[in-house]
Amino acid sequence: AVPLIYAIVFAYIPMGGVILAFKDYSIRKGIWGSDWVGLRYFKQFLLSPSSSKVIINTLVLGFYSLLASFPIPILLAVGLNEVKAVKFKKTVQMITYAPYFISTVVMVGMLMQMTDLRIGIINKLLGLFGVGPVNFFGDVDIFRSLYVWSGVWQGMGYSAVIYIAALASVDTSQVEAAIIDGAGRFARVWNVDIPAIMPTIVIQLILAVGSIMSLGFEKVYLMQNPVNMQFSEIISTFVYKRGLINFQYSYATAVGLFNSVCNLVLIVLANMFSKKVNETSLW
Repeated sequence: AVPLIYAIVFAYIPMGGVILAFKDYSIRKGIWGSDWVGLRYFKQFLLSPSSSKVIINTLVLGFYSLLASFPIPILLAVGLNEVKAVKFKKTVQMITYAPYFISTVVMVGMLMQMTDLRIGIINKLLGLFGVGPVNFFGDVDIFRSLYVWSGVWQGMGYSAVIYIAALASVDTSQVEAAIIDGAGRFARVWNVDIPAIMPTIVIQLILAVGSIMSLGFEKVYLMQNPVNMQFSEIISTFVYKRGLINFQYSYATAVGLFNSVCNLVLIVLANMFSKKVNETSLW
């Protein structure tokens, strides 16, 4: 009952606020008293010169994050599952899991310190090979890779937990039969472990596809600067600036609703494709 009440109060009741997207919101008139304008703000966003850039930036960063961050936790989980030394296995799990608990602000601060032109450890290491120094936060072409791969490092241990749990339920008789048949380690992983956790992989992939345009706001905003703005301005930062900084509440709500609808379409399409090809789906 408590989770249901939590979901209703914090997830469903706030959805009533999307009506702002269809109104010319006035603080004096309130949400219900404000004038109805229909799809004006959706048209304004989609027809504005900045909309295509913001949407493309969001999609590129989302797909890049998906391609980089989705397979690595699977590889980590499979690798750890093959390790027989318990202490080494637990140590690797702890080291890869710990970065997940670093706050976003601290994470970006660490990145700035590590990539500093003068004192950054990354530039120090590059200097040993005669490279650099590289201005990571001042090079627009590096922004996406810096964002994505720092996220991979931070989240791979946490994301691997669900696959490690799934691998724990693999039927040992199948593994023993594969060994008797002469299957090597790679063959056992490919023919026994991966098929066993494939439903989990598919479900996680569907959820990841449905979150492609939900990159979050904090990390991108903290990493933004005037130099990388052409690649770092995504829908969530755009909504923040228009809604909370420029007080364009209705316009920002319309853009946010557009983003949510796009995510819904993506997850439905991914689910339909998975159901057709793999017979595994969310519903």
